[in-house]
Amino acid sequence: MIKFAFRFTTLVLLLFTILGYAQDKKKFSSIPNILQKIEPDANVDSWTLVYNNYGKGEEIKISGGKISYTPQFSGFNLFPSEDSFYYIAYSSGGKINYVLDTEALKTFVGKIDNAQEAAIILAADGYMVDEEFKDLAGNYHEDLKNYYLDLGKLTSQECPYQKTHYTVTVNKTTGLVTNVKDNGTYIELYNKKCANNPRLLKVEKKEEPRKDESQKTSKRR
Repeated sequence: MIKFAFRFTTLVLLLFTILGYAQDKKKFSSIPNILQKIEPDANVDSWTLVYNNYGKGEEIKISGGKISYTPQFSGFNLFPSEDSFYYIAYSSGGKINYVLDTEALKTFVGKIDNAQEAAIILAADGYMVDEEFKDLAGNYHEDLKNYYLDLGKLTSQECPYQKTHYTVTVNKTTGLVTNVKDNGTYIELYNKKCANNPRLLKVEKKEEPRKDESQKTSKRR
């Protein structure tokens, strides 16, 4: 009886722990802080994360010691339509290499070690942490098996400009995406030049004054 009670209590506590673990949603920090969580699996002696803004490079993180590298004029972005960019310079076997796009970044990260790395790898497929709408597209929770990331994606650059948010499930062991849930559009923006702008369509639908009515109006004047 005592053994049964002990096992039952242990099972209940484990269940509550798992449920609490799964329900604990956390918002992602800023893009630089996310990138600083990278733990490369490749044979990397040291690496430097650089943020280039208006031609000026700022070293965000130095890991494994200072290295001598050549400033780069292109790089990767984890958020669409930004003028600035990031790049990574790293030393491996005495040679300096560079990470300049999201595919190379995916290779550099290697095996997923945390939720931040999962978000970084998904950037290669167009997903993003939307810092302006973290409640919808910039948070995550996890359980013992998976990461569940709420991320955004630019789904239309035409009129209207559109973003959609998804819940992406990433297996912790394999690093594979096992499920993608479409949560719908959360941004839809029109500009003045949009041919399908609803406001412009309403204006076009208004009937022009008839000729006879306009003539009557002019005679009265």
